[in-house]
Amino acid sequence: MKVKTILVSQPEPKTETSPYFDLSDKQKVKIDFRPFIHVEGMTVKEVRGEKVDLNNFTAIILTSRNAVDHFFRIAEEMRFKVPDAMKYFCQSEAVAYYLQKYVVYRKRKIYVGTRTFDDLTKLIKKHKTEKYLLPSSDKLKPLIPTELDKLGVKWTRLDLYRTVVSDLSDLENVVYDVLVFFSPSGIDSLFKNFPEFKQKNTRIAVFGNSTVKAATEAGLKCDITAPSPETPSMTMALDNYIKIVNKK
Repeated sequence: MKVKTILVSQPEPKTETSPYFDLSDKQKVKIDFRPFIHVEGMTVKEVRGEKVDLNNFTAIILTSRNAVDHFFRIAEEMRFKVPDAMKYFCQSEAVAYYLQKYVVYRKRKIYVGTRTFDDLTKLIKKHKTEKYLLPSSDKLKPLIPTELDKLGVKWTRLDLYRTVVSDLSDLENVVYDVLVFFSPSGIDSLFKNFPEFKQKNTRIAVFGNSTVKAATEAGLKCDITAPSPETPSMTMALDNYIKIVNKK
């Protein structure tokens, strides 16, 4: 069956140069965006309940822009003045760049990984005497604590925000040819919103092994998967699939 409509379970890109817009123009398909999950900050009371003293740390590990936002939000709400000497270990350039929203970049000690958490651990390893704080969501990839424990550094996790299922009730009678997922939480949201969901002719596109696993365990057939050596991005995987099925 041909693909004419796609729903991407993420917010619409803010830049006009998104590869999704290019894909839509190139393949003449309609692409909609809708977050299946969203982030909510935890309250000061909840954070205090974790019994973590922010004064005890000399470095912060930041894995996402959400981690940046919620660390500085909580610091302000708890009236904690972040020391100028605090060191920041950012997983990617995008996270480091976003940090400038809160600190004067050139006046702070900021260490930047290339993209993955494994890359960042190489930098952390060179600073083993620091006391690290890891601002986190309620759902943390198991890889992160495992890698930090391997390094033998002193670190503490502090949950500052949680992943919440979005209300999708307005989509109940809307059918798309392809649904695109990027996390197990997205799959979870689909079935929490629509417990009776049946895949039928809907194609499922998934990014990452953990998402493939969640989709399969939920009884879904994964028609499009990424990344792979041939299709490192989701848009490339979609493009290849559409080329084949829309020719028929």
